[in-house]
Amino acid sequence: MSTPLYQLKAEFFKTLGHPVRIRVLELLSEREHGVAEMLRDTGVEPAYLSQQLAVLRRADMVVARREGTAVYYALTSPQVADLLTTARAILSGVLAGRAELPADLRTPAPREKTP
Repeated sequence: MSTPLYQLKAEFFKTLGHPVRIRVLELLSEREHGVAEMLRDTGVEPAYLSQQLAVLRRADMVVARREGTAVYYALTSPQVADLLTTARAILSGVLAGRAELPADLRTPAPREKTP
């Protein structure tokens, strides 16, 4: 018996349900990144980043390639970047009336077009 779509969606969103994984996906939405770059940009320990990247690899959201001793990651689908942009737009609308609107939501994301 096949898994119902709603259950697959729930698993997909569980994968997204971690701040470090979201940050990694945001970085990879811009371009391919090496692990060293992601360590700098996420501010987490190497072992912790490795764990989060493993979760994203198992979910087929990212793919890794090795170049010498360096490992580079990229998104498996540009639609992941679109999903993050959509989530940002939803959050902007939901949080628009709040005084504590995060600074990140006050300015357009690099991929977003301003009207």
